[in-house]
Amino acid sequence: MASESSPLLAYRLLGEEGAALPTSGAGGSGGAPARKLSTFLGVVVPTVLSMFSIVVFLRIGFVVGHAGLLQALAMLLVAYIILALTVLSVCAIATNGAVRGGGAYFMISRTLGPEVGGSIGLMFYLANVCGCAVSLLGLVEAVLDVFGADPTGSSGLQVLPQGYGWNLLYGSLLLGLVGGVCTLGAGLYARASFLTFLLVSGSLASVLISFVAVVPKNIPLAPRPGANGSSLPTRFGHFTGFNTSTLKDNLGAGYAEDYTTGAMMTFASVFAVLFNGCTGIMAGANMSGELKDPSRAIPLGTIIAVAYTFFIYILLFFLSSFTCDRTLLQENYGFFRAISLWPPLVLIGIYATSLSASMSSLIGASRILHALAQDDLFGVILAPAKVVSGGGNPWGAVLYSWGLVQLVLLAGKLNTLAAVVTVFYLVAYAAVDLSCLSLEWASAPNFRPTFSLFSWHTCLLGVASCLLMMFLISPGAAGGSLLLMGLLSALLTARGGPSSWGYVSQALLFHQVRKYLLRLDVRKDHVKFWRPQLLLLVGNPRGALPLLRLANQLKKGGLYVLGHVTLGDLDMLPSDPVQPQYGAWLSLVDRAQVKAFVDLTLSPSVRQGAQHLLRISGLGGMKPNTLVLGFYDDAPPQDHFLTDPAFMEPADGTQEGGSPALSTLFPPPRAPGSPRALSPQDYVATVADALKMNKNVVLARACGALPPERLNRGSGSASQLHHVDVWPLNLLRPRGGPGYVDVCGLFLLQMATILGMVPAWHSARLRIFLCLGPREAPGAAEGRLRALLSQLRIRAEVHEVVWGEGAGAGEQEEEEEGDFVNGGRGDAEAEALACSANTLVRAQQGRGTGGGPGGPKGRDGDEGPITALTFLYLPRPPADPARYPRYLALLETLSQDLGPTLLIHGVTPVTCTDL
Repeated sequence: MASESSPLLAYRLLGEEGAALPTSGAGGSGGAPARKLSTFLGVVVPTVLSMFSIVVFLRIGFVVGHAGLLQALAMLLVAYIILALTVLSVCAIATNGAVRGGGAYFMISRTLGPEVGGSIGLMFYLANVCGCAVSLLGLVEAVLDVFGADPTGSSGLQVLPQGYGWNLLYGSLLLGLVGGVCTLGAGLYARASFLTFLLVSGSLASVLISFVAVVPKNIPLAPRPGANGSSLPTRFGHFTGFNTSTLKDNLGAGYAEDYTTGAMMTFASVFAVLFNGCTGIMAGANMSGELKDPSRAIPLGTIIAVAYTFFIYILLFFLSSFTCDRTLLQENYGFFRAISLWPPLVLIGIYATSLSASMSSLIGASRILHALAQDDLFGVILAPAKVVSGGGNPWGAVLYSWGLVQLVLLAGKLNTLAAVVTVFYLVAYAAVDLSCLSLEWASAPNFRPTFSLFSWHTCLLGVASCLLMMFLISPGAAGGSLLLMGLLSALLTARGGPSSWGYVSQALLFHQVRKYLLRLDVRKDHVKFWRPQLLLLVGNPRGALPLLRLANQLKKGGLYVLGHVTLGDLDMLPSDPVQPQYGAWLSLVDRAQVKAFVDLTLSPSVRQGAQHLLRISGLGGMKPNTLVLGFYDDAPPQDHFLTDPAFMEPADGTQEGGSPALSTLFPPPRAPGSPRALSPQDYVATVADALKMNKNVVLARACGALPPERLNRGSGSASQLHHVDVWPLNLLRPRGGPGYVDVCGLFLLQMATILGMVPAWHSARLRIFLCLGPREAPGAAEGRLRALLSQLRIRAEVHEVVWGEGAGAGEQEEEEEGDFVNGGRGDAEAEALACSANTLVRAQQGRGTGGGPGGPKGRDGDEGPITALTFLYLPRPPADPARYPRYLALLETLSQDLGPTLLIHGVTPVTCTDL
């Protein structure tokens, strides 16, 4: 059986000098200094031995006898095309940077990440375990072919009893021998590799000479029992010598029962056995840590070994078809011994190859298991596999693998396991091709292998051909292996793994995102496809968790950036204080479960930092169009880290794994009365700056009072009904007549509608309020607004309320830039107007049968729906900076005691009535 022989060492895939990766030497993790082997000894010899396996001797007749020469050559060509495509990928990865050694597990895990790498590594481990069992079963079959007692009870050399139990016993004894050698160390097998290669080469040479030198003869076949248990007459197969009639008879397929299992053979089953003997192409690559020049030796040696075995297989196929009739090929898989000039040499080659394949498979399996245990991907389950001897041999992993091989031996027949082993190897090879394909598509500058005879086309074709052949060989085994791999990947993803390996998925995402960002042309923006892209400025996230989650709901598939300004001057500092903060903010995003980017900056003032973030946050067509700020008031800061379940920390202030808790990475909330980093003047100036930059502005107040169920990720509870109130009129400057809705009012309606699309707000009722003057007739404005809502596909309740003098449609005044109250009114009148508007809004929050924040109870005293969130029209800041404090005071009065409130000013059109 083919095998991926050890040792396994860590591949350095991206070639960064000095990168430290876990290693596992020939004897294990402790390992003695690696031997520096030549290309021939280190790559060609182990690869040829692994690829020849027992098929060269015992399965040539099986393949040609059932499939015929033409189909056998087609099978061989398909198999070697798949292998060649994978070899190209192996060579590319192996020559990328300073190769320290490794195998399929390290190649895949260090490329695709621990989740996929761990699952494929376990699949490849199972392939080696099954490969060891297949090699042992083949060895037992070869031994019994010579020494086994036949049904007639013949004596002589045929003294070993046969049967399922006896075969299992022989396989177990041989496994004990192989396991003992592997437990003592891999060095014994390494020293014997060259001797084994000489024995196999000599045996092959004798077989090739025998085809020419031996005269035609009849070869007795194993007798078959008759219908009543009686023995049938002895039958013979014929060695005809070179005969064109024999070749003609052997050209076509002639699938029949396998005399060892009684199963009817098919193209898929025969190909499975053939491909099973051709695997092992990574046996030499696994020796890379012990090669003198791995970057040269792996491509050269592997290609030489593949070409050599391909030539030998074709030669044996032709010679067998020319000289042996189909009966001999189908019913005597050991016919090489019968036609050999010196049969014992053939036996020596068979036994040597089988023992070598079984030992290399067991060694490879133990090293893969040891590597998996060292990487701690599967926790305590594989902890004993970390145990190594004083010389560094992982005998714990050897015992693990020995026990599993013993279980596999219960299958009993070589051909029974061939399809499963082949599928496992095809999964591993497909993953190697996928690793190389991912690196090629990611276009990472550090992926620059010296081996250039590959492309993404060969990698993609390798993946596709491996998957196709998997399902042709055994759909059940292929589907089961992929399902098992998916379950293992999900398990490892849930458990988490080391991130220091690198994730090629991140490189692929970067490559694709960059490509599509370049195609995201801002000149092609259209209002039909507008979406909010938020920049939320946060001073201290301890007091802003509810707002952080509310903004995540408002983004509706748009961009969401968390911005923070660190005060300072880089000229006065020894290093940038911002860079070390990114880790804490990214952990905050993960813990809060929001889909946000993080953007931090250093600036002498918060206002300048906000300008920086507004200008440079985002990339290309994905830039913030809306600034979100917390409200500037005198409310004492709250520490939501202490009450939010997602941020509860252990008493010792450390998280699992020993990393510092978030509570230690962010300063405590500002004490009441302590100075602020942002003055009222700069706060209003920041709002004015955003509007000058044509950015929409959202000021959020009292978000900490939002109902907790409305901030969850799931659907909102229908048992507690809430209202979302929208006032699309500038309450500090009512103008334009009843029902007048400008760009800013439409923006309010759009944001409230977006919030209603979030699952947590589905059950909330949207209410829109229109203000009427005392002399204005009700109904007309409501009808116009309902018609507008119908065009905009917005479902909402419309309420008309009487308030103030109102302004007729013909009395509309020109609004002066920066004005925020009716012209000519003084501060006292503006204050009274803000107080009156606040009273009106609070009264409507308690309207109907329920009460609300600041609203009265219903007549029957029962608690009814309350207003969960109020949307108010945010007036523009005044043009005169001297009036900023007064503006802020009016906003304070307007939104006082309203509960959670969003004051919004929109400057861009966001709605469209066209489909």
